[in-house]
Amino acid sequence: MYVLELAGEHDEFAAYEARSRASDVSLLAPGLATARGIDRVGTLAFTHRASKLLGRSDPSLAGAAALLQAVTLERDGTVAVRAVDVRRTTDIDTQAVERELGAILVDRGFDVDLDDPDHVLRALFSAGETGDVCALGWLAAESTRDFGTRKPSDRPFFQPGSMDPMLARALVNMAGAGEKTRLLDPMCGTGGILIEAGLVGSAVIGHDVQEKMLQGSRQNLDVALMGDWSLLRGTASALPLVDDAVDAVVFDTPYGRQSKIEGELDTLVAGVLSESRRVAPRCVLVSDRPWETTATETGWNIETQFQRRVHRSLTRHVFVLTAD
Repeated sequence: MYVLELAGEHDEFAAYEARSRASDVSLLAPGLATARGIDRVGTLAFTHRASKLLGRSDPSLAGAAALLQAVTLERDGTVAVRAVDVRRTTDIDTQAVERELGAILVDRGFDVDLDDPDHVLRALFSAGETGDVCALGWLAAESTRDFGTRKPSDRPFFQPGSMDPMLARALVNMAGAGEKTRLLDPMCGTGGILIEAGLVGSAVIGHDVQEKMLQGSRQNLDVALMGDWSLLRGTASALPLVDDAVDAVVFDTPYGRQSKIEGELDTLVAGVLSESRRVAPRCVLVSDRPWETTATETGWNIETQFQRRVHRSLTRHVFVLTAD
């Protein structure tokens, strides 16, 4: 069993993304989840770390110390303790925890190396509606936190409103992106979703009606990706692809008040969803409004949906759609 340290403030969203790389994921406490198995956690956006779970106690120093005294420790080499008050929910003295647990490890025959340890013991304290816990575990994997190096404004081609890479990574993971998969963005814009899918191993296809966007997306993909990618031009409601051509579709719809096609948006989204259903068994749709009725009318089942508040005037709706 593993304990996952979740990023962001929306644990259900983070846990759902984690299920693309881990099995039997369940929320444990604010900012924490458990998983039975992990795979490629380093590609997750909303999971910071995964640790091999030693055990759980109440979120107190005494509870953590008693737990560490009781568990079997099968490790060789040097160790360090890292204590975290997850989202500052417990008021635990993390330095005191590190000193106390470190002393227990020394008493049990371990050498402590705070600078470059062979193993790191994570002591995670959290309290809230979903649970009160201290989880102890040996650090097993960390996600690659390099999203800041791919800011949309730093790309060769940039347009205002481009999606944040961290969110784009989460969406493609939810869609099932990875090695031996093919992913389509039928309204690819500047290519941000394609970049994140390509970086986790998918072959990607971008499609847009505007030549300007395709040219800009080509510039961005040339810089960001070395793998398999291609771009197509046309109307998203009439994709130039055969049936079942891809494994998943991910797209961010035009936002109504900002779009020149506001009056035609219902027809457009219905057409794109219908075509997406024809070419793929799975779709992740992002929009500034709910599309439940349109999704079901075009043949999709809604597996789950989320709302993510961006600012006072914008809430993103995320729909995960399946053919079955």
